[in-house]
Amino acid sequence: MAYNIPDTYKDQTPAQPLDKKTLNKMVWRSLFLQASFNYERMQAGGWLYGILPGLQKIHKDKDDLAASMSHNLEFFNTHPFLVTLVMGIILSLEQNKADIPTIRAVRVSAMGPLGGIGDALFWLTLVPITAGITSNMAIQGSLAAPFIFLLIFNIAQFIVRYFLMHWSYKMGINAIDILTSNAKEFTRAASILGVFVVGSLIAVYGGTKLNIVKDNGVTNVAVPVTTIVANEDMPDYAKYLYVEDDKGEPTETLQEGAGIVDLGNGKSEITFNRFEEQPVKVDFQKILDGVLPKIIPLALTLCLYFLMVKKQFTPIKSIGLLLVLGLAGSLIPALFNAPSIWG
Repeated sequence: MAYNIPDTYKDQTPAQPLDKKTLNKMVWRSLFLQASFNYERMQAGGWLYGILPGLQKIHKDKDDLAASMSHNLEFFNTHPFLVTLVMGIILSLEQNKADIPTIRAVRVSAMGPLGGIGDALFWLTLVPITAGITSNMAIQGSLAAPFIFLLIFNIAQFIVRYFLMHWSYKMGINAIDILTSNAKEFTRAASILGVFVVGSLIAVYGGTKLNIVKDNGVTNVAVPVTTIVANEDMPDYAKYLYVEDDKGEPTETLQEGAGIVDLGNGKSEITFNRFEEQPVKVDFQKILDGVLPKIIPLALTLCLYFLMVKKQFTPIKSIGLLLVLGLAGSLIPALFNAPSIWG
């Protein structure tokens, strides 16, 4: 026989306010919000487990507690780090014995905006900044990097959980008005900040580059030479020091880069350019840097964005694609006894 949830509680007397110990206990229980995640009711099991200590203190009547537990087992899905905001609001309504349809409506309306706000605050801002900094530390050999990341991330989320639980419980239904009135602006601002951070990470930490250098003939390169010679031997260096006329005779004009300093002891310090034949190599990465530095990491990022938005690529598929590209860049040239195309 199906259980019919009533519209009102039997005991309409407001309950005593919850103590800090109970509120803090529910903060810790909120960590298990997604422990029983399923595609029928999403986080409902973890949600009820989180607020159950508060419901048990509020509802002394067993029928009221059963009704409260039943409607709190309905579909629920919000950001796991901001769930205590909804907890505080709902517990405030439960304490004042509000109508059950009202509590249901508030729960649904409160859980919605938190998804976008939480994603912008944590996944698009806190995680990229913290992970970007600590990843660079790890690449440089720091063993403390992963622990620093976990420390910063968890301190931030626990501060948010504790603050929102106590603040929203005290504010009650007014917390929703404060939340929804600025939700759109806050989400947009945090998203923009996240985009800037991701772009900065590409520019600073994007290390993918081409390792393709091709021979392109030879050229004469001027190599500066400085030496000290006796003044009587100076004519032997005339062809290096002076510009020659049409007849091949040295003039009094010094060549570019040439110089003579009389040391006053019968010797002079001379500087001139000696031209040597050197091979010319074309570095494709330098050419790309001249167009736009870090163009390859940028192109890879935009490519992954396109695949995720237009082709429904998952993060796992994106990681797999980067792995294939990396292996191809390293293995294909090896078949021709050439270095990897990736730097």
